[in-house]
Amino acid sequence: MQDQLQKQRTFALIGHGGTGKTSVAEMLLFAAGSITRLGKIDEGSTVLDYEPEETKRRGSIQPGFAQLPWKKNLNFLIDTPGDNNFIGDLPYLLQGADNVVLVIDAIDGVKPLTKKIWSEAVKASLPAMAFINKMDRERANFQMAYQGLSDMLGIKPVLLFLPIGSESDFRGLVDILAEKAYAFDESGGLTPIDMPEDLADEVTMTREIAIENIAESSEELMEKYLEEGSLTDEEMISGLRAGVASRTLVPVCAGSAMQNKGAAMLLDTIQNIMTSPLEHEPWLDADGAERPSSPDAPFAAFVFKTIADPFAGQLSVLRVLSGVLSPDATVLNATKDEKEKIGQILFLEGKKQTPCKQEVGPGAIVAVAKLKNTATGDTLCAEKAPFILPKPALSPSIISYALAAEEKGEEDKVFAAVQKLLDEDINLHLVRNDETGDMLLTGMGQLHIELAVEKVKRRYKTNIVLKTPKIPYRETIKGKAQVQGRHKKQSGGRGQFGDCWIRMEPNTRSAGYEFLDEIVGGSIPRNYIPAVDKGVQEAAARGFLAGYPMVDFKVAVYDGSYHNVDSSEMAFKIAGSLAFKKAVEMCNPILLEPIMLAAVFIPDEFMGDVIGDLSSRRGRVLGSDSIGGVTEVKAHVPMAEMMKYAPDLRSMTGGQGTFTMEFAHYEECPPNVAEQVIADSKKEDE
Repeated sequence: MQDQLQKQRTFALIGHGGTGKTSVAEMLLFAAGSITRLGKIDEGSTVLDYEPEETKRRGSIQPGFAQLPWKKNLNFLIDTPGDNNFIGDLPYLLQGADNVVLVIDAIDGVKPLTKKIWSEAVKASLPAMAFINKMDRERANFQMAYQGLSDMLGIKPVLLFLPIGSESDFRGLVDILAEKAYAFDESGGLTPIDMPEDLADEVTMTREIAIENIAESSEELMEKYLEEGSLTDEEMISGLRAGVASRTLVPVCAGSAMQNKGAAMLLDTIQNIMTSPLEHEPWLDADGAERPSSPDAPFAAFVFKTIADPFAGQLSVLRVLSGVLSPDATVLNATKDEKEKIGQILFLEGKKQTPCKQEVGPGAIVAVAKLKNTATGDTLCAEKAPFILPKPALSPSIISYALAAEEKGEEDKVFAAVQKLLDEDINLHLVRNDETGDMLLTGMGQLHIELAVEKVKRRYKTNIVLKTPKIPYRETIKGKAQVQGRHKKQSGGRGQFGDCWIRMEPNTRSAGYEFLDEIVGGSIPRNYIPAVDKGVQEAAARGFLAGYPMVDFKVAVYDGSYHNVDSSEMAFKIAGSLAFKKAVEMCNPILLEPIMLAAVFIPDEFMGDVIGDLSSRRGRVLGSDSIGGVTEVKAHVPMAEMMKYAPDLRSMTGGQGTFTMEFAHYEECPPNVAEQVIADSKKEDE
């Protein structure tokens, strides 16, 4: 198995949406003979984009998995989504890979989202190469895309294949290190040709730069290069492999996935240059204990994705970290401390599942059906050698929508249906908001939420209405007051009597509610004072202006009276509630709105538009920082103004802008906004 694993490659295709990652995967599968026809995104016929929502929108919304044989070696491929709405679980997907292939669009080059995705590969410490795609398209600009790798991502690229021509004239590739030129035939195959005269000087210069970069990967090679001025073919390959493994060099290829141009050279580069599972650094548990990536180590595997299959049920997609996994094995879910029985081991190729009858070792990506207690992020391992791989940190979800049943009385059915989707999408969160009564679905963006709801409707035949959630406003006071709360009721027999005097004043912002007992002389018995507090709290929870909870105020009860027979906890609770309502009216109540800290990432040229737009949303810009052509703008913006920001930002920046936001604090609402919120609340109550 050692020899087999030495030649095995497990890699993920990464890049921003629209670069053609799924088309690249399709090209590789076709070149490897795994599929007999080259599918197309525009026709919805690719192997890895098989969900109805994916074929409808012509783009990936979930990862695709496949294995492909190349020159008698088995390789595993992960096709990751690139839309900002669907990259939330990328850290988990990268735990399944040994290498990444960064796909760059020759038309748009490196975008802000590319930088965000690349940073995840850097965090995961994965060796990388780049593939510049779409060289056949109009406006393809290889030099611009290639230059962006170093200028915007800060990496040291080593160009291995230079394109001959571009756009409709993209007709071949030059192997830089071998100094050989090739032309494409009609099927995308390669035929040796003479080196084009107009590229000779560029090839010579590019080769010298490449060899110099390769030589820097080791002191031994650098010494030889300085002494002799050249390296042998074997030394160049070994030096390149060493630079890739140490993550100091990034080889670069070019091609056109849609025209099947460049597949063989890309596959050869992956096979010859990228790392095997045996070269993966030891896996570490939370305590720093190591588990080597070796078939001889105890078994461990990380479940990095869960898929709901209409026939097989729940599929747990896992990457073997160490040891070997055999069909029908019994393993330990170390995360949950539960035993699991492995049935069939399945190879995935899009929605196609093929039983695997032999054991699989490190680097293998396989699926197992119907595990009882296993979820995404769990570690399976040998019972006698427990090991838990820490779960990667996820980006915070940034947007929430309220869900409602189309027909009253079916709320529980909606909740249960959406709950099933959470198993396979760890970036979705579903909660019931006790304050507003909303059923809130939180995700990475508007499109993420909408497609999740669409999927639930299709799968579980549940009619769901998607609404913008209520803003969690708060109320507070700015003034002081001293009032009496008196409750007296006589209805024959024992009556009700409670009488308290309270002093109400503002508290420090975000300090919450504070209750002070200043009773002296026993004017109110001790056992009734908590009832006054409870009455105030219950009334505060219902608010005064618009039904939102009252916060950041102090109440001191300092006097009152009681009746030996008629007084009770209930009577003093009602007295406390009455005193609160009377005091609030005299204390200049105001409405507070939640303020979010937004971080917006955009190309430099959109900075003015974005800052102007944030200002128009009543935002307060805190500052901006530009690195490598990408500007990060930070601002405090009212939550109410950010509920539909995602589509507006996408429109404003041509899809190149991304943002995150988190709660910062509460601030006083402007009078015109407060008036509208109060009016809407009264209208809703009516």
